[in-house]
Amino acid sequence: MPTYNERENLPVAVDRLTALAIADLHILVVDDNSPDGTGEFADKLAAERPENLGVLHRTEKDGLGRAYIAGITRALDEGADVIIQMDADLSHPADVIPAMLDKLETSGAGVVLGSRYVPGGSTATEWKWYRKALSAWANFYVNAILRMGVKDATAGFKAWKADTLRAIDVASIRSNGYSFQVEMNYRTIKRGVSIAEVPIRFEERTKGASKMSLKVQLESAAMPWKLLFGRQV
Repeated sequence: MPTYNERENLPVAVDRLTALAIADLHILVVDDNSPDGTGEFADKLAAERPENLGVLHRTEKDGLGRAYIAGITRALDEGADVIIQMDADLSHPADVIPAMLDKLETSGAGVVLGSRYVPGGSTATEWKWYRKALSAWANFYVNAILRMGVKDATAGFKAWKADTLRAIDVASIRSNGYSFQVEMNYRTIKRGVSIAEVPIRFEERTKGASKMSLKVQLESAAMPWKLLFGRQV
């Protein structure tokens, strides 16, 4: 779970995860030197439950993709069999994780997405119509260019087999922000590994501020073309 100014949401997210009673579940918080003290608070939580919570401190905020790669790389180095990436802002429903793990085990897929756009999935009711339209259009745009056949190509809630992450050489990915999600999916498909999806209800954050910026949006718009016409994957 990457964090930047998520002090209020982090303890709730950790409690929801530990309540799942999943065997050998370990939580890794990747904090980008949050000004609100999220990193220090994460250290306090880790001291209270050292058996299943760790913290990776990064010295600067250089994007969601870089934070995910740092966390995934550490989890692989520590021998994780399955790695779940999810946001700390409570938008990703932790109670869907058992279904994601079951799908990962039974479907033969290399990664399972928590998807807003398969039957049973939905976006937050608090979203304005234009935000819903932008999200739906972004997925149509990505799939029209890359033809991945993934309903929620920009999803950030995923359960990965460790072997899949090694196969796509996740440490070599250079994209950032939400385009990072697209590049990971594209690499997976290009290597002949299937992607499965399970429905989720995506919730709007109730505390803290969104990190979406114009720079992130522009990079996300350009990434499918880079992948299609030049970037080696």
